[in-house]
Amino acid sequence: MTITDLHQKTVLLCSRLVQAESTSGREEKAAKVMMDAMREWGYDEIRVDALGNVIGVLKGNRPGHRVLLDGHIDTVPITDPSKWTQDPFGGKIVGDRLYGRGTSDMKGADAAMVCAAGYYAQQKKRNFPGEIYVAGVVHEELFEGVASRSVSQIVQPDYVIIGESTNLNLKIGQRGRAEVVVETTGKSAHSANPEKGINAVRQMMKLLAELDKLDPYEQPGLGKAILELTDIISSPYPGSSVMPERCIATFDRRLLVGDNPQSILLSIRQIIDRLREADPSFEAKTYLREEEKPCYTGGTIRSQRFFPAWRYDEAAPFVQAAYKALQTLGTKPEITCYSFCTNGSHYAGEAGIPTIGFGPSRENLAHTVDEYILLEQLHKASEGYCQLIDALLHLN
Repeated sequence: MTITDLHQKTVLLCSRLVQAESTSGREEKAAKVMMDAMREWGYDEIRVDALGNVIGVLKGNRPGHRVLLDGHIDTVPITDPSKWTQDPFGGKIVGDRLYGRGTSDMKGADAAMVCAAGYYAQQKKRNFPGEIYVAGVVHEELFEGVASRSVSQIVQPDYVIIGESTNLNLKIGQRGRAEVVVETTGKSAHSANPEKGINAVRQMMKLLAELDKLDPYEQPGLGKAILELTDIISSPYPGSSVMPERCIATFDRRLLVGDNPQSILLSIRQIIDRLREADPSFEAKTYLREEEKPCYTGGTIRSQRFFPAWRYDEAAPFVQAAYKALQTLGTKPEITCYSFCTNGSHYAGEAGIPTIGFGPSRENLAHTVDEYILLEQLHKASEGYCQLIDALLHLN
């Protein structure tokens, strides 16, 4: 098999994955496509866990490291197909691009990972140390890193490669994410007699004004720990001639390394305490949102919506090994951090497993109308994964 064959098989698999519509919780079609491809490449074992994650392994002929390539197989939904000029589930090639939902986020990387691992094992005739795992992970779009906990427990990897888009550059970290809820409580009354009640929305306005004064701290390479309001709703709603007795606001809190659930809520609780001291009628609380969703297997995924940040030093031996490996592609990869959250929140942020990010396409193509991936990026990604696998398997 030649490198051209690898390129062709990667593009074909990407197209097949795009044709397998797979929004979060409904990934079964994409899971089947991935398993079929693993069988075609001769993977030694293929399994599906209780959440629906697909995990395949290629074993070398002697003991060594376990290298895991992680890619999620769920996508965000199509909100308005009429805005697309290409079939979002056609997986069609037009010129130098392959179009469809998930091409960049991240079925292109999924295809490149499956094919690269299979190609590497064939070229080496299994003469390599350790084991290569490829995982197609579910529910990443809603629960970054939560389903990966199961993969991590099964595989117990020594190194992880996240396949989210990097434009073929090397990522060594990311900000995390939390959904912070702030709730104010008032006293309902007829809106014609506001003096007889306490307007929960007005109480929320006081709190929002103070939260806007918070100065987000930052860390090199990751940016600021922002707190951004994403939605707000009062109750009862609609409030026809009734003062709201409850108001709930949700914030997107971007996390930095070292943040934990207690620390990110502390500053908000301190503001609530100050407002309560100034006005004994002021009543509010804050907490992290929790959620659960069904999986296509019949299982359930649930989690507090707190997904940690992580960052490694550029000088770390595994980072330098990955950097040197990617230079063999004839490119000059930049070493930076993701601007968004990934499954690395578990592997690196929770489990402390050495983790890097490398994937085809640009970050800003994710979730867009007429999402596409350049064929050249797919080709280079499949080659890059081969180089990274070899480097990490042979790392001392």
